[in-house]
Amino acid sequence: MSGFHVDLSFFQVLADASIVVQAVMLVLASASITSWAIILKKRRVIGATRAAAQSFETAFWSGGDLAALYRKIESSRTPTSGMESIFEFGFREFTRLRKQPAIDPAQLMEGARRAMKVAQLREIDRLEHRLEMLATIGSISPYVGLFGTVWGIMHAFHGLSTVQQATLQMVAPGISEALIATAIGLFAAIPAVVAFNRFSDQVSRLELRFDTFMEEFSTILQRHAAAGRVS
Repeated sequence: MSGFHVDLSFFQVLADASIVVQAVMLVLASASITSWAIILKKRRVIGATRAAAQSFETAFWSGGDLAALYRKIESSRTPTSGMESIFEFGFREFTRLRKQPAIDPAQLMEGARRAMKVAQLREIDRLEHRLEMLATIGSISPYVGLFGTVWGIMHAFHGLSTVQQATLQMVAPGISEALIATAIGLFAAIPAVVAFNRFSDQVSRLELRFDTFMEEFSTILQRHAAAGRVS
């Protein structure tokens, strides 16, 4: 029964809070929900990209025909992403440029590299999408909560101006709503900051992995720049 009383008191404090503090709590609760929605989706997207990169690298370095691998990717109805997309863009441009008569090998490699870089930038942009929202929530939520705290304390002491003798019981509700606003602000900010740092590091590692693959693939293409086929 005591636990039920505490819960009831908590919600009662929320119900009795001033309109401004309630608005602050609503904003922070919405920010927290948005933050967790982004966290769950971004975790799934980055995890799938890492798994796909591992799977593609296994197929790429298996020693098979790269042209056959490209045709398999191109014929798939599933949109490519990650490392697979970089390979597709680079190989397509390399094949297209090789059909031009008397093309310089340097221009051939420059075109393939440029195509791969475009694909990489698109992938990094896709992986970083909405990470700035996590950074924003993590940085401003404590200040929004602090605003609610200050307002709640001001509201509590303002109510004492009409009484001659102040008691703890009279200021307790205002102080409670102020501290709850602080707590909700931290609850919204901490997961967002942790997730932003974690995802940013994972995206940076994927970007480095993409760069490494582009260099290795470029080396292979360069060796076959003057050959009749790529394998």
